[in-house]
Amino acid sequence: MLQLNVLREQTDLVVAGLNKKNYKNAAQEVAALVELDQQRRQVQSTHDELQARANTISKEIGILMKSGDREKAEAYKAETSELKQQTKSLADQLSAIEEQIQQALYKLPNLPHTSVPEGRTAEDNEVVLQHGEIPTLHEGAQPHWELIQKYDIIDFELGNKISGAGFPVYKKQGARLQRALINFFLDEAIKAGYMEVQPPILVNEASGYGTGQLPDKDGQMYHATEDNLYLIPTAEVPITNIYRDVIVPVEQLPIKNAGHTPCFRREAGSWGADVRGLNRLHQFDKVEIVQITLPEKSYEALEQMSSYIQGLLQKLELPYRVLRLCGGDMSFTSALTYDMEVYSTAQGRWLEVSSASNFETYQANRLKLRYKTESGKTQLLHTLNGSALALPRIVAAILENNQTPDGINMPKVLHPYLGFEKIS
Repeated sequence: MLQLNVLREQTDLVVAGLNKKNYKNAAQEVAALVELDQQRRQVQSTHDELQARANTISKEIGILMKSGDREKAEAYKAETSELKQQTKSLADQLSAIEEQIQQALYKLPNLPHTSVPEGRTAEDNEVVLQHGEIPTLHEGAQPHWELIQKYDIIDFELGNKISGAGFPVYKKQGARLQRALINFFLDEAIKAGYMEVQPPILVNEASGYGTGQLPDKDGQMYHATEDNLYLIPTAEVPITNIYRDVIVPVEQLPIKNAGHTPCFRREAGSWGADVRGLNRLHQFDKVEIVQITLPEKSYEALEQMSSYIQGLLQKLELPYRVLRLCGGDMSFTSALTYDMEVYSTAQGRWLEVSSASNFETYQANRLKLRYKTESGKTQLLHTLNGSALALPRIVAAILENNQTPDGINMPKVLHPYLGFEKIS
């Protein structure tokens, strides 16, 4: 979440950033928060003054009793009792104001980096680069949802029977392709210096708040209400929360973790070509990379992550482009996001397969994730994450772009993982 001192000391900058993210009523909400903070500081100051007065006269009471001045000692006792009631009332008031501030801060998104373009929708995103040749398909080429039926490798009807729409069953060469991609992505991450972790896929409420999914995405997450646990929408949540309430020794930075998990999202949608087949699911597999860095190193790390993800797409021989997201299309928690999209030739459209984001101190402030400077001062770290990669649309593009009249050729880099070169 945003730091309160930033709202107080750089109010205009905060309002401008929130407006860039198209956050409604930014000026009013920030002004209300600054006013609440002023109330908090006034109440805190009064509380501290009364507490100091109570401490002072408490010490005097013993001295007065020893000197025989019982009358003044009794008067001090009465004053002490009154001061205790006042300080308790102020402490309760302070607690209520702090809770109001906390809840208001939770509702404010992160501020965008200065390089983030203006805009409201995906149409306003900036194309940074495009790589690879878009293949020319043979006559009669099919979209992936027809190919998976033709080769009997993914079964949506069976998934619907077992769970519901958006929960496919992978089988035969389809299941092996899933496993191959997961292993390939993990092996590549390890080669790039990431430590593999296998985190839980259910997280508690504190973890959801820690990385910013709560309260913003509360209705979009699957919630096991009896235990108050949430199915993760991405491995970012449990992996980043490993470092909640941690002061990281500087010599351990940057921290680079990678993990494979299933991911669960309720907002899959239910109609149109954009959500057909593997384009949008309620459950899917993804390998996530997470970095924790010193503030001055985080944008260098973001560029490294973007290059690394592009390298995976190049090895899979998929045409792709990189977008810098505009203010209105960015996530709630991000300061700067690059989206990587692959071209799905049979569908004739770009499909998002990865987002790489720098959250600056936004998550770290919620997580209390810090380091100590050379002078011993405690400061917030920066957190970053990226999809490396999400499987469904990668699979869709591989199937569509590599189809031939007599089968689907697999990318060469996957051959050692698959045990076959063609789906037929």
